[in-house]
Amino acid sequence: MEDISRPLLDWYRRHARPLPWRENVTPYRVWVSEIMLQQTRIEAARGYFERFMAAFPDVEALAAADADTVMKLWEGLGYYSRARNLHACAKRIAAEYGGQFPSAAEELRRLPGIGDYTAGAIASIAFGQKAPAVDGNVVRVLTRLERCGDNPLDEKLKARYRSELAEIYPEEACGEFTSALMELGETVCTPGTPDCAGCPIASLCAAHAAGEESAYPVMPAKKPRRREDRRVLLMICGDTAAVRKRPDKGLLAGLWEFPNDLEREAPAGGCPCGEAVHVFTHVEWHMTGYVLNVSEPLPGYTWVTRAERLALAMPSAFRYYMGVLEEMGL
Repeated sequence: MEDISRPLLDWYRRHARPLPWRENVTPYRVWVSEIMLQQTRIEAARGYFERFMAAFPDVEALAAADADTVMKLWEGLGYYSRARNLHACAKRIAAEYGGQFPSAAEELRRLPGIGDYTAGAIASIAFGQKAPAVDGNVVRVLTRLERCGDNPLDEKLKARYRSELAEIYPEEACGEFTSALMELGETVCTPGTPDCAGCPIASLCAAHAAGEESAYPVMPAKKPRRREDRRVLLMICGDTAAVRKRPDKGLLAGLWEFPNDLEREAPAGGCPCGEAVHVFTHVEWHMTGYVLNVSEPLPGYTWVTRAERLALAMPSAFRYYMGVLEEMGL
């Protein structure tokens, strides 16, 4: 791999976007931002990051918070295992490290929810170490740079890129170099048609020289998502509605939901209230909702008022049906 550090750093210092996690850089802020940015666009994560920092300004504050509060702040951001791992990791750091993040990438990887990429980001950006952070954006840059047709999801390819990048990391600007690679992939060397005219390393790019930028990386075929037809029940008793908490493991673990099942038939006495679709990574929920009025609270559920429901962490999968209750004044 050619040394791309100097032109990339020069470009980054002129074009870096002002992002909240790039201010007052600490291991904690880098860690929270990187966890939030997994599977999430920067603009969507920005507000969540600022609210999270206001509520939990340091790792001790996050460790001391109760799980429901953490999940409520994460509500709508999706991939909720990130929030659970974030909370578990904070507790570990507070209990075992005196509230101080370990600086070595190898030790960071032993913490809940921190993999190779996040460990490299923290170690390089917060501690100035030669610890590459190779995510999908960086893989896209490098596969185009060398016109590599290997599977970009292959961990062996990522390991090779980490090793090769470590050889060219600039001693005095490790964090900037990590951020520059991320920035290039996010703003210039984008999926589809990249902005090669604005790329500081286009002259070194084999895919660009061949006019094949859009052909890389070579993605494997995606498996089709499984479809589930679900029946959502909005059960109402007076000014309360029924909710329940999902199991502690699995999809949407530990979050609150409206009762739902895989039945397709309308429940006796139920009034249809609309359909909604929610897409997860591996499954699609195709939901049909029904309102049921009951004379007394049924056992097996938690019956909450509107104010109580709004305080619960409920996934955006049920956003449409939350709106139905709002329209009913509940």
